[in-house]
Amino acid sequence: MGQRVSFTPTLQLALFLLLCLCESNCAPLIGTKDSVLMEIKSTALAPDISPRLYTLNFSAAESVISITATDCWASFAPYLANVVCCPQFDATLVIIIGQSSKYSGILALYRNHSKHCLSDVEKILVSQGANDNLQNICSFHPENLTKASCPVTDVDEFERIGDSSGLLAACGRIDPVNECCNQVCQIAILDAARKIALNGMSNTDGASISPDLSRRIDDCTNLVLRFLASRLDPSSANSVLRGLSNCNVNKVCPLVFPNMTDVVKECGSATSNQTSCCKSMESYVSQLQWQSFLTNLQALNCAASLGMRLPKANFSYDVYNLCHINLKDFSLQESGCLLPSSPSDATYDKTSGIGFICDLNDNIAAPWPSKSYVPASSCNKRKTIYDDDDEEEEEEEEDEKQRVKFEG
Repeated sequence: MGQRVSFTPTLQLALFLLLCLCESNCAPLIGTKDSVLMEIKSTALAPDISPRLYTLNFSAAESVISITATDCWASFAPYLANVVCCPQFDATLVIIIGQSSKYSGILALYRNHSKHCLSDVEKILVSQGANDNLQNICSFHPENLTKASCPVTDVDEFERIGDSSGLLAACGRIDPVNECCNQVCQIAILDAARKIALNGMSNTDGASISPDLSRRIDDCTNLVLRFLASRLDPSSANSVLRGLSNCNVNKVCPLVFPNMTDVVKECGSATSNQTSCCKSMESYVSQLQWQSFLTNLQALNCAASLGMRLPKANFSYDVYNLCHINLKDFSLQESGCLLPSSPSDATYDKTSGIGFICDLNDNIAAPWPSKSYVPASSCNKRKTIYDDDDEEEEEEEEDEKQRVKFEG
């Protein structure tokens, strides 16, 4: 269950002024241009792009480019980066090259053209309201658009070597939750990438995965995704690519944990003062709240990650329960917001501004990790939030731990 949250220009200004006050080294987040929501342009093409040194069909991906511009909106891009903006930015570039390969017959750009291409994509996105620093925000480099070490770039050769029909059967349409569990499409992509990476290599039968081969497989995976995007319409390709990225996004905690010296000092002893401990803990968590929006599964992993660090500092009790720390406390907030495990795209409306859906189940106590903790994953099918009574009974004498499960 979710609720759409919108940020009007006034609310955006208030939120980011607050962000500036809460960051010790706050660079200007909004200016005259960014403080007013710009109308998203109807065309995908921006002026002043590079002379055509390459053959790319931007028009074929116009609808996807528009989605990306909104997901990576100027003010919000750094805070939606890991869950929405960068996965969508990556998908857009895959789709642009994939769709263009239908005419060029090539699944990669030449190295000397890649810089111009990436610059042009950024100009197009910025003209529609996107952040102008996406390469840095998403750690994306021009080399990512080339073949890198993959030996195959020709579409015809790809179809000859790879199992293109099997790839399309496995990845033509995916269920975002089931795919994270059974990995049918991911296995097909890896299999195709391996076949292409081994092209031209001798003694490959039963060969072990060397670092060089592993790197070639990774590079060829990018070309497999582009080929897949060339065989699907842009909207379908975007859905598949975003579904695949969600499987990886939800596996990790993207937060950077600051030094815990003060928390250890105030909470690290059984005789610690509860008021001082919780005040220190709340101050520490507040530093996390200005880093990024999180999905509910990421918040579970972040809570567990921090919870596993604290016992190493001689914590012997559930400080989350003691200090009433909730899952939403780990996510960017003014009033609190976790995104669903499969976050939807942001939307733009002239009246309400930028909006996205928050998970209404985010006001849940952060679970203190048990010794048998397993990282939260999108593979958790159709789960609801509840207390696991059996586990709670087993650990009641130790910490009164609570187990939280989410609906994927």
